[in-house]
Formats: sequence, structure tokens, C-alpha cells
Amino acid sequence: MRAVDADKIASTGAVRFRSEYDYAIFEYWRSAKVLSYLSRHGVTELGRMLDAGCGGGGMCVSFAEEAPFVAGIDLEARFRDAGERLARERGIKNLAFAQANGQQLPFADGEFDLTVSHAVIEHVADPLTYLRELRRVTKPGGRVFVQTGPYLSPHGSHLPALKVLPIPLHLVMGRRAAFALSVWMARHTPSVLDVPPSGSSFLTKARAGERKVDDLLYKVTVRNLRDNIRNAGLSVLREDLYVSRLAKRLSARLAARVPSLPVVRDILVGNMEYILEP
Repeated sequence: MRAVDADKIASTGAVRFRSEYDYAIFEYWRSAKVLSYLSRHGVTELGRMLDAGCGGGGMCVSFAEEAPFVAGIDLEARFRDAGERLARERGIKNLAFAQANGQQLPFADGEFDLTVSHAVIEHVADPLTYLRELRRVTKPGGRVFVQTGPYLSPHGSHLPALKVLPIPLHLVMGRRAAFALSVWMARHTPSVLDVPPSGSSFLTKARAGERKVDDLLYKVTVRNLRDNIRNAGLSVLREDLYVSRLAKRLSARLAARVPSLPVVRDILVGNMEYILEP
């Protein structure tokens, strides 16, 4: 499987918001992290794969270079001018895209060996129904991969950071006010935001005069995600909670305890990865 190329991920990530195609290129390179994680933890035979929220489709193209067949769905047809173009450029034919709702997947029971949900579930209105659908379309003995971040963490909040005062605004004034202020700053004082010129949807939409909508529909916490996974009938084979660098800098002892501390972990855990079994 393709090695993780940190330089490629960084360079394509810095310009990913220039266009949907640029975002697909970024997704293509970032997907190596997912493949590496799965391989390290025993998922070496990918089989028939579903990307249940593929966005621009770049990850699907990457997966299709490793798996016999990949399907990618998204609520919006973002893949039309991005993933499909990238697939043609790379000569990928074992790949199919469809515009569909992840809460009502247009597939038969047990159709896939591996179902992937990367940075998707936080944008789903009904996460329990979504997880049940992932379980339904994954065959018995197959695997479901889920990645997301707690909404209180800086990464999981999906809000731009401040350049001078790195204060998580959502923890100070609440999400609604922090989102509105971030939109205002992107329009009127973009220099105060700590993001690359082309590396933020806030800046991109502000410059284009488009309305930025808060699409963080599911406020993920460690506890409520665990509850939803269990209630969806999925078994946890592996859970990895990645503690932020801030917590590690403050205290190695604190960092070791963070995953077991309610509320604190939802702020200091930046990334969560799961391997689940139907």
C-alpha cells in the first residue's frame, strides 16, 4: 500500500479549498493514513469497499488502486468534476460514484467487506441511523472504519484558529456565536485567522460572497459516539483516541489520563478512530 507522504499531504492541504478538484487531490494523498491505520490493525484484505460520505471522491480513487471495487456516495454530487476526473486521469475503472443519503444507503444488506466513514459522521443529522446503515451494508465478519473528532476540540470544532491569541472561541462564547464571529472575521479581518490563504472554507466562501453555513450537525463527544456505536449494533474491535499536542506539552501524566476524563477528553482529544464489526 502507498506510504504516507507527509509533504504531499501538507502541500495539497494548503490549497485544498481552491476547488473541489484540489480537495480531491488532497483526499487522495491523505487516504494513505487511513490505509496505513487499517493495515497496522489487521485489515489487510480490503475487498469490496464503500466510502459512505466521499465528498470530492479523492479517497475513493486512492482506495480503488488497492481494492477490487470501491463505491463512493455523497449527499451532494461533489465528485462529478473532481473524483470522476481524477479517476479518469489515473485510469481507474473499478470505481462507482452515486449521489445518495448515508442515512438511506442504496445498497443491499451485506454488500461490502469494508465500509469507511472519514470526517463524515459529524455532518450527519441522525448519526444513529447512519451507523445502522453502515452496519446493514457491511457483511458479517466485515469491518467498519469511523473517524471523527469531539466537537469541543479545536480540530473537531471545524472553526479557524486565531493567529495572535490561540483561544478556542467556541469554548469561550459557545458554538453559535463563535461560528458567526469566524464568518465575520473571514469577511472583514481575514489576517487575524491562522489559516493558509487557500486553506479555509471560511476564507474561500467569504471572498466569493457565498453564505457559509454551519454543517456540524452532530455534536460528537467520546461518550455519545460510543453510545451510538453500541446502539447501532456494532462491536468495537479497536478505539484510538489521539490526545492533542497541547496536553502532551503540559504534562505527560495528564496526557495519559485524558481519555478517561469526561469533558476534558472532549476538549483535548483531537482525533478518534474506530475499527468496528457488524
